Amino acid sequence: MSRVSQSIRLLFALCLLAATFNHLRAAFEHGLLWDYGYGVDTPLASRAFWGSLTLFDPLAALLLWRHPRWGLLLTLAIILLDVLHNSFYVAAHDQWLASFYLSQVGFLLLVLLLLPLAWRGLSARS
Repeated sequence: MSRVSQSIRLLFALCLLAATFNHLRAAFEHGLLWDYGYGVDTPLASRAFWGSLTLFDPLAALLLWRHPRWGLLLTLAIILLDVLHNSFYVAAHDQWLASFYLSQVGFLLLVLLLLPLAWRGLSARS
């Protein structure tokens, strides 16, 4: 396993754990099915998606070390779905420059750029 792969996976894990902290804080303050400020008309599916990240973000961080290929794939799936999902709300509320959204888009770009390097650096057994 290369140092480059380990460094990239560490960066991804730290970002996922920061997101976990944010989701945990929101869950403790507002409940697991909070609408993230978008109002009572926010569909249950959206609220459940946001709440599920409280579980999936740390799971991906753990998998980045225990089963790196699965961790990389889950990390990509999480951030891709998160940006796609949140883009509907951002568009509806003209929040294109909101810091939460820009940080998610930035993480998505980072994952898209660095995931191939992290993948190539894994041993055949990973």
